[in-house]
Amino acid sequence: MRSINLALAAVLATLAVAAPTFAAATTNTLTGTDGPGFTITMSKKTVKAGTYLIVIHDRSAIHNFHLTGPGVNKKTSVPAVSTVRWTVKLKKGTYKFICDPHAAIMSGVLKVT
Repeated sequence: MRSINLALAAVLATLAVAAPTFAAATTNTLTGTDGPGFTITMSKKTVKAGTYLIVIHDRSAIHNFHLTGPGVNKKTSVPAVSTVRWTVKLKKGTYKFICDPHAAIMSGVLKVT
């Protein structure tokens, strides 16, 4: 019985040491929102190139969130009201986000350095 407890303690110690390494490897996160009203936002204006988890809060059935840029073309659907998640690799350059039905008044820019 003592050997099982020692083996379990060794496994738990290994997991505790590995946890910080795993946490350091997690993806950066950006948050985008459309609505309420005629608003569209991204949580940051400038980020470094790399892999990102982009969480979009699509809060209105009359809007969508459309992100385009080097190698990226992702969008939510207009009638949907939901939260979606995209994992994307952002390269250096300029990315635009718009609401397709209201692009003249709902747009923004994300710069990737």
